[in-house]
Amino acid sequence: MQPVFPPALNPGDTIGVAAPSGVVKRRRVERAISRLQQAGFQVKTYGDLYRSRGYLAGDDQTRASELMSAFTDPEVRAVFPARGGYGIARLLHRLDYDQIRRQPKIVTGFSDITALHLALQRHCNLVTFHSPNLMDGLGAVNGLGTLAERSYWRALRADDYQATSEQNDQPGKSLGHTGYALLESDSPGTLEMGVLETVQPGQAEGRIVGGNLALIASTLGTPYEIDTTDRLLFLEDIGEPPYRIDRYLAQLQLAGKLDPLTGVILGHFTNCQPAEREKSLSLDEVMADYLAPLNIPVVRNFPAGHEMPNLTLPLGVLARLDADKGSLELLENPVTL
Repeated sequence: MQPVFPPALNPGDTIGVAAPSGVVKRRRVERAISRLQQAGFQVKTYGDLYRSRGYLAGDDQTRASELMSAFTDPEVRAVFPARGGYGIARLLHRLDYDQIRRQPKIVTGFSDITALHLALQRHCNLVTFHSPNLMDGLGAVNGLGTLAERSYWRALRADDYQATSEQNDQPGKSLGHTGYALLESDSPGTLEMGVLETVQPGQAEGRIVGGNLALIASTLGTPYEIDTTDRLLFLEDIGEPPYRIDRYLAQLQLAGKLDPLTGVILGHFTNCQPAEREKSLSLDEVMADYLAPLNIPVVRNFPAGHEMPNLTLPLGVLARLDADKGSLELLENPVTL
């Protein structure tokens, strides 16, 4: 089944903002909304973004209803969760995927929002975007940062795709097949981002899937579990010591999710070092134990995850990974005009 590519954003489009996961910090999200408006977009919010129920931004039914309202609102072109945190998995069975499939829209986010990405890929085949959330990205005091901002808008806005179309003398082209480089070792700004490191050499193609490792593991055995057949798997996490990373990777291995991969892209693993190094395997050793036997290309230090820069990674898009050169290139664009 071919992926469903959402329409790109144009100036004046409306972005829907809901709070489907954790409790939202008002000052940060208000700052993010202001920046979206300054960038030329209309913003429509759903419910009280700032309420709380423990660590959740309200009760499950209310959060699910507000998220569905954003998906089905004919005025809205993109759905931006205010933040990740905890709680999106509690909503997955409450969403109407038939309605979402009929009105494909850009969906962004990372961390807990990984579960939503997985559900939308599984039930709608929708291309979505592993990207900064509003609260932790556009809402940060210094914003996304130069590289992450360039990556974010390059993925979502129509302007760059229109320029590509004009260069190809095909204005208005659907743009499902052109693609662009996500990261190359000799890209401008590489020193700020860090260079992709080769863990295992080689080249591979596949559709990009993945996100937060803990969320991927937690959805195994559910109707929303990840499909890894002939895929490039992206992984990142935060606050998980090596023994827990080991546990998650064992789950993926035992569930048969590692063997069908064509390649692996390791992002930020923030604060994932052992508390007592002399009594633990290192994170690199754990990764090698599971990934080396696969004999596929593996890279690490892709600049995405729970620290800056957090580059935007389109999920569900066909890509080429060259672990020898340290490059990751999309082979088709993630949006249509």
